[in-house]
Amino acid sequence: MTARDEIRRARVDARADSRDAGRGFAEQEPDLPERLLAARERKGVDLYRAERDTKIRARYLAALERGDYRELPGAVYTKGFLRNYALYLGLDPEDVIRQWKRERGDAAIPAEPVLAVPKPLAAPRQGLTFSPVIIVAALLTVLIGVFAVYIGIQLVRFAKPPTLAVTNPSQAVINVAEDTTSYTLRGTSIPGATITIQVPGRDQPYRVSADAEGRWTAEVELRRGRNQFDITALDPDTGKQAETPARVFITVPFLVIEAPTLNVDSPAEGAQFENGAIPVKGTTTNATTVSVSASWTGAADGQPVAVASPVPSASPAGPVIGPVTVDVADDGSFETPLDLSAGRWQITVTATSTEGKAVTLTRNVSIKYKGVNLVITVKGARAWLKVWVDGKLSNVTGTAGTVYQPGKVLTFTAKESIEVRTGKSSATYYTLNGTNLGRLSDKGNPETWLFAPPADPVKTNRT
Repeated sequence: MTARDEIRRARVDARADSRDAGRGFAEQEPDLPERLLAARERKGVDLYRAERDTKIRARYLAALERGDYRELPGAVYTKGFLRNYALYLGLDPEDVIRQWKRERGDAAIPAEPVLAVPKPLAAPRQGLTFSPVIIVAALLTVLIGVFAVYIGIQLVRFAKPPTLAVTNPSQAVINVAEDTTSYTLRGTSIPGATITIQVPGRDQPYRVSADAEGRWTAEVELRRGRNQFDITALDPDTGKQAETPARVFITVPFLVIEAPTLNVDSPAEGAQFENGAIPVKGTTTNATTVSVSASWTGAADGQPVAVASPVPSASPAGPVIGPVTVDVADDGSFETPLDLSAGRWQITVTATSTEGKAVTLTRNVSIKYKGVNLVITVKGARAWLKVWVDGKLSNVTGTAGTVYQPGKVLTFTAKESIEVRTGKSSATYYTLNGTNLGRLSDKGNPETWLFAPPADPVKTNRT
């Protein structure tokens, strides 16, 4: 036991002697400080060891053992210290608390003063103020919002193709008066869209731009008959076209008394051709049919042919080809190839209306074949063919030859000669440099023929 403990024990003994003397040394239970001190001594620990074990300061433990409760922080802390210390010393904490309450009495320990916390002063309410920082932040927020909306609009625009609608005419197919020469097309699309109007037979399309509200207007020309207009819209910013183009048909009726018109674009007057089919094409109006024929007018001399008077179809000077009926397209155009042999020819083109009115144009051309042009046609039965071009096997028929069905047409060109081996001569027909030779034999046997103009075809032994 330390000297400090001995002093405390002496004080406790002195208080006990004083109480015993006042009570006449009657048999009394020990008071709480004595119980705590006796319990600690029985446990065999000092105040410093008890401090380490209970985490209660030694000065507070000493005050409990002396009964000097004024040195403790307050009644609440004192009650907690007593409970923990009783448990540590092996005493009943509830019995210790009851004894403490009995011994201290109501006035033993004054009530802890209640601190009156002053209320904070209420600041005067201020009006709404705007600092430069708030203004700048608000402006930035507005700008960011506007930019986000713009980006959203652009994304939607880039994702969608432009719209297209035709408001005039309100119907896709209309008829106008017979004296109408132009028409105003109107419609809507996106602002700034490029509107393209294609017209069959017209080299350049009509192009207009939609205004700021998406409206567009285009003045188009009309010809007699059915006029077709194919309309598309293009967004110049995205390159996207309208998903559904529009098509409009405007029909201008023909006058009953009006004769057809005719224009022959090919061939040109006095043109010379070396080989192949002669293209005959042009345009007509108020015509339901176009016919093409050709009359041979003499041998080709290599010089341009002068304009000559029409040769009668029954002319003994040479053969007559046609007439061949040619289909007229909706836009009035027509085209057909014309196979002609060597020589000078006059080509006659005639356009006829429903009422029987007709118009005729002629073109004089010369045909002078260069090299060898041979057309082989299989007719009536299958035929095996093997062809040599300028002495070399043709890749068309192959080294072993090929069997062709009736109706097959083969064309070969060479500089000097073409040689043909056929398995069925009676089913093989020839056209040499535009001249129809027909079949060269009516036998069903294999034969080989050599074509080297200007010499006549001759039979050879090549197999």
